[in-house]
Amino acid sequence: MNYRNQWPGIDNSFITYAASFDQQIDAIDGGLGVQFMSDRAGEGVLKSTSAAIMYSYEISVNRKFSIRAGLQGTVVQKSIDVTNLRFGDMIDARRGFIYQSQEQINDDQVIYPDFSFGLIGFSKKTYFGFAIHHLTNPNEGIIDFSLLPRRYTGHFGAVLPTGIRHKDITWSPNVIYQSQGGNSEVNLGVYFTKGPLVLGVWNRVGDAFTGLLGLETDEFKIGYSYDMTTSLLSDKTGGSHEISFSYIFPCRPKKVKFQTISCPSF
Repeated sequence: MNYRNQWPGIDNSFITYAASFDQQIDAIDGGLGVQFMSDRAGEGVLKSTSAAIMYSYEISVNRKFSIRAGLQGTVVQKSIDVTNLRFGDMIDARRGFIYQSQEQINDDQVIYPDFSFGLIGFSKKTYFGFAIHHLTNPNEGIIDFSLLPRRYTGHFGAVLPTGIRHKDITWSPNVIYQSQGGNSEVNLGVYFTKGPLVLGVWNRVGDAFTGLLGLETDEFKIGYSYDMTTSLLSDKTGGSHEISFSYIFPCRPKKVKFQTISCPSF
């Protein structure tokens, strides 16, 4: 489960809730997952709700290296609260928004399917992969026709010992690159883990620094992160807050037929 409040200093502009579940199922030689998400932007003017189902399949290349591919199908609903929209013809030069707008909006929501694909290769210490979201460029326009551009993501990471004796500390450097609609961003991060404690630092180049503190046990994981904005909006946003909680359901012990990915848990 996740909760994120981005830029609370700008009238709580972006608030997101998400919940997901996934499990390896030997009968289908892969894993299944479901995800639900609700997002509110612009003080609730724009709302997005989605439900997704995912399937992944693992291929063991050799004893030390495996590949896992995943597919995701999503149904998305986007809606706007027309009563909270503001138009130019509502403005009085002295008294502000006082007039009734003559703008006409016939549709206030859109529902569309969305599909994504991802591939990851991993060994005991390293992992790398890529993903393509919005494969079919769905039309997400509520008022006018508007295609959603594909988003391309590439990432690389590792889980390595620090070399500090008797401290049992590992560190995990990570790089994420994303590109969509002519825009791109680079994320650089590192995690440090000692026992159940996880500390992470990320830099979204040119936009924000993120600090993360997490606690991981055999049964649950809980984490908190804070984004400190470094762009020109830094003195207005109030940063971003995110809380995550995961619970690992107890399962009957059985012989493992697949490899797990040694990657950060938050």
